[in-house]
Amino acid sequence: MLSMFDATISPLSRTLKNLSHILKKGEEYADAKKIEHDVLLNARLFPDMYPLIRQVQIATDMSKGAAARLAGVEIPKYEDTETTFAELYARITKTLDFIASIQPEQLVDADMRDITVTVRKIELKFTGQDYLLKWVMPNVYFHAATAYNILRHNGVELGKPDFLRINKD
Repeated sequence: MLSMFDATISPLSRTLKNLSHILKKGEEYADAKKIEHDVLLNARLFPDMYPLIRQVQIATDMSKGAAARLAGVEIPKYEDTETTFAELYARITKTLDFIASIQPEQLVDADMRDITVTVRKIELKFTGQDYLLKWVMPNVYFHAATAYNILRHNGVELGKPDFLRINKD
């Protein structure tokens, strides 16, 4: 039987590590092509979509929020002031460190925990399992994939293996 710990911590950690890898390839591409980092960091797929920086911020916010809510601990607060690749890596690392601090016993019975999230003044109510499977994971994957797509759209040589990173830690 899959535990909430295994369903939460491992996939979130893996996705954030893969996101860091994708960003690194973007930074290396910009350096090789002599493109200002700001060009990629502020790139969007469409004018009404968030730029790359915000995609990373949301993916990390969703991840730390999930780990904290499901474990019943306070969510770490981040200021959303990142403007460089280095600052985005640091944010991902900080999030990974927080997620790694969650212990399996903190997520026992988390699947049945009542979770309420307020989004644009609307309260969304979930059980822990529905929160993880129907809200958190789709959002984390969406924002990580959008970060990938922004970089790919701007010429960074990325492929599905960069997003999935099978057998990579």
